[in-house]
Amino acid sequence: MKVKAEAKDVGIPPQKLRLVANMVRGKRVSEALTLLTFLPTPRAKAIAKVIKSAAANAENNFQMSPAALRIAEIYVDQGHTLRRFRAQSRGRVSPILKRSSHITVFVEEED
Repeated sequence: MKVKAEAKDVGIPPQKLRLVANMVRGKRVSEALTLLTFLPTPRAKAIAKVIKSAAANAENNFQMSPAALRIAEIYVDQGHTLRRFRAQSRGRVSPILKRSSHITVFVEEED
């Protein structure tokens, strides 16, 4: 059985989060959290938070063993985009796009 956790509207662009998500896909939860602890980016902290939440959901709601959990699926989708504008020369403007992400993690017990 797969157990799900989501984080919506994380203020980091999905392209940057996918780099970190690809590193932990398919790993055991304890191994993935150890790996993310030593990555010096806010991206790793955001993904680790969702993985911990999915592991806690599995342990508390479905009585799964936390030592036997692995990441079955992890994906990052695009969230809302805040549109801002910056003044440029000669009376023009250029857009600034502040992208956000939705992180989804599924964990399951290993056989």
